[in-house]
Amino acid sequence: MANSHRAIFFTILLLLAVAAAATASSAGFSPLSPYYYSKICPKALPAIRRVVEAAVSGERRMGASLLRLHFHDCFVQGCDGSILLDATPTIDSEKTALPNNNSARGFEVIDMIKAEVDKACGGKPVVSCADILAVAARDSVVALGGPSWEVQLGRRDSTSASRTTANNDIPSPFMDLPALKSSFQKQGLNERDLVALSGGHTIGFSQCQFFRNRIFNENRIFNETEANIDAEFARERRASCFAGSGDANLGSLDGSPARFDGSYFKNLVEKKGLLHSDQALFAGGSTDSVVKGYGSNNGRSFWFDFASSMVKMGNIKPLTGNRGQIRVNCRKVNA
Repeated sequence: MANSHRAIFFTILLLLAVAAAATASSAGFSPLSPYYYSKICPKALPAIRRVVEAAVSGERRMGASLLRLHFHDCFVQGCDGSILLDATPTIDSEKTALPNNNSARGFEVIDMIKAEVDKACGGKPVVSCADILAVAARDSVVALGGPSWEVQLGRRDSTSASRTTANNDIPSPFMDLPALKSSFQKQGLNERDLVALSGGHTIGFSQCQFFRNRIFNENRIFNETEANIDAEFARERRASCFAGSGDANLGSLDGSPARFDGSYFKNLVEKKGLLHSDQALFAGGSTDSVVKGYGSNNGRSFWFDFASSMVKMGNIKPLTGNRGQIRVNCRKVNA
């Protein structure tokens, strides 16, 4: 790891815990703590890291999938593990919501983590599934070469899920900038959080169904020189995503989908954002300057802001104290 990026770690670790506590306090709930499991199960976090590292080593794409699970969890009812619940007569599973159905993945890795963590904690369900999602997201980013941060811990798991809320509140890949800003503001996240967290698309892939319209039609809205998509980039992507091709065909979100770096933002400046919602961040609007900044100085400002925004996102409406439960099985509410 580059020395400059090592230096960022120290700054992040010193500042983020204070910022997170302030955010939690202002939101009206008990603040989380990075030391929550230090006494009750000190082996918990190393156990999570081992499983994540093994999963990402076996399939690099899994890192992006685990990061996405935490994101999609937090935007629905807060960071409460609701995305992990399977459908039952009383659970309207978020797994079947439009943003998740046949695209959210990594659930089996969460199951593996849960088993290993419970074993490390003496065979008892001590660590919540919501906390597992938060730590697995951080460890996935680190495994793919990105920044680390102190994950705030102490969340409990929900006993409900909401497919309707998932459909309404998870940002769509077809959104323009005003809709994106509104979606993030609803969660207490500002414009800079929007851009920083969107930078998570520096890793992973998207299904063809989510970018087919962009690569075929968005360069027809204006003449070729004014379209907000690079013509050659669009032609290249059409090779694997064309009319009649499988909706699940994959396209990389940037040119280095297995490495956490700043190339996502450089692509946006070059009109090479894969999703409409990606390119909306650099289309003559208020976020253009942030995108340019993140694409320069080797991504240092992006690393810091991404880590800070991840902590902030992780503080969205957590269940603490006596609210919620610690699930025995992340897929089911306790009997």
